[in-house]
Amino acid sequence: MTFKGKTYWLVGASEGLGAALARKLSRAGAIVILSARNEDKLKELAADLPGEARVQTIDVADDESVKAAAEAVGEVDGVVYLAGVYWPFKSQDWDADQATAMADINFTGLVRVMGQVLPAMVARDSGHIVITGSLSGFRGLPGAIGYAASKAGTMALAESMYADLKDTGVKVQLANPGFIKTRLTDKNDFKMPFLMTPDEAAGHMFDHMKLGGFKKSFPTAFSLVFRGSQFLPDWLYFKLFA
Repeated sequence: MTFKGKTYWLVGASEGLGAALARKLSRAGAIVILSARNEDKLKELAADLPGEARVQTIDVADDESVKAAAEAVGEVDGVVYLAGVYWPFKSQDWDADQATAMADINFTGLVRVMGQVLPAMVARDSGHIVITGSLSGFRGLPGAIGYAASKAGTMALAESMYADLKDTGVKVQLANPGFIKTRLTDKNDFKMPFLMTPDEAAGHMFDHMKLGGFKKSFPTAFSLVFRGSQFLPDWLYFKLFA
């Protein structure tokens, strides 16, 4: 798959994985539209990219903001959903505001964006959708209230979209990264195996976008732990993971 001359809208591109992926797409010749809430960071990133870039602010937790942003962006060849928030806490320490925000941005934000861009792609039978899941979305994890559930929903939505669209001109892909060194994972107080830099993670994701196929979970060795956990009976899974 080639990107030269194609327009990609990156939702959640102000820093971390989104910013790193924007650089790779721009170097590959794509016209990149950068979206997030922080306009200053987006403009700074756009000025640093080697190719053509535009900035469009968006709040994926707000219906009207998503609709206005999609109208301003117009027709695009591809959309990459990277927006996400994260706070680690257990059920015993439930934070209603943080749990709701994770659900509303990580999952429902994706639903809002898809509602604005997917119908047009389906109508013209052309487009590329890339959704960011997580290794944490394969099964429930301790201390992951909100995040694991929101990513599980995101991954299930991607699977349903792929099932519907796999024989059409609309390509759907799902990328499930492990730990990435960002301001979000800096909140963790435990050792994070196979911790990637944003550039390393973006490399995996960009390769996935180039090579095709529906789903890629990475790093590969670490992903086997989570993918394999789906085959464990509940009593053994919770004994090992909880």
